[in-house]
Amino acid sequence: MLLSMLAERTRKYIRGSADDIGWLQRDPYMPPVTDGTQRFMEILDSIRFGVHKLPNSLVYLLIPGLGSNHVPLYFVNTKTHLTNLGLSCYIAKIHSEASVEKNARDVKQQIEEIYRCSQKRVMLHGHSKGGLDAAAALSMYWVNLKDEVAGLALAQSPYGGTPLASDIARQGQFGDLFLRAIVFPVFNIIKGDVRALEDLTYEKRREFLKKHSLPREIPVVSFHTEAEISPSAMATLTHMANIDLWLTGIHEVIVPSGAAMAASAFVVQTKYGEKSDGLVTCRDAEVPGSVVVHPKRKLDHQWLVFSSVNDSPYEASSAQVCEALLQLLLETGQSKNWNFT
Repeated sequence: MLLSMLAERTRKYIRGSADDIGWLQRDPYMPPVTDGTQRFMEILDSIRFGVHKLPNSLVYLLIPGLGSNHVPLYFVNTKTHLTNLGLSCYIAKIHSEASVEKNARDVKQQIEEIYRCSQKRVMLHGHSKGGLDAAAALSMYWVNLKDEVAGLALAQSPYGGTPLASDIARQGQFGDLFLRAIVFPVFNIIKGDVRALEDLTYEKRREFLKKHSLPREIPVVSFHTEAEISPSAMATLTHMANIDLWLTGIHEVIVPSGAAMAASAFVVQTKYGEKSDGLVTCRDAEVPGSVVVHPKRKLDHQWLVFSSVNDSPYEASSAQVCEALLQLLLETGQSKNWNFT
């Protein structure tokens, strides 16, 4: 018994998450995905030329991911963009470092409150862990929400799990002791629940999805990207917040987060041979049964919810990408004859 335990510990130490990445795609009982990338690009092109088709008969709820409580501009560009189009749009008020099940209850309550006040169905768009929180709300409380929700878009969400969380949390993964020594104290400082990180591991995602699967009838779109790992990507700067200094006015807080994402993507590719956005592998972000979007443009994990100072004016903005995902979700629901009223 002891020898078999040591053998398993040694195997895990050597293999890490190699046997877990993409496990959802290998499960024969999971429904297949549909590639919606071409249609997404068509929608995105039309949006860039001023064609906007999202209806105001729905309310749009954005669910942010880990760290959003500490980064003021998370999803702000997208909310502003959709509001300027005359749409009702809100950013969910959750504790981003809480567990998935805790946030699922909070998302459920906010959906019910929005529907009660507006009598409009709510279209959900979750980024990163926010996508898991939104999916969990639908999985756990579908009986309560089935007449109040219009669909779910998950962007760069570790639906199957992520090797970074698994490697940090795994006992005996000595190579990640340094990361654990940093991450766990940080969670304590920001009053976060370490379960929020553990909920992103492959083990916990398997356990959760075994108990709570997404209703197959609901329209779902999943979006994943690959981060650029070239030297130029290491110099990417991101506008994450504004600070108001009494003497000199408002200043932008610029962080080299693109460099961190590029470095992380390089580690994942080197260690596991997998493409990722820096935090989530492409294969783990595909939700079974969903319409999947995987653009060729190299985008890291944080680009969709913040502004990069390196963005080209000739490329679509993050807010336009989010709008296109929501329009594709709308079309997916229409193809399923989903009732949006």
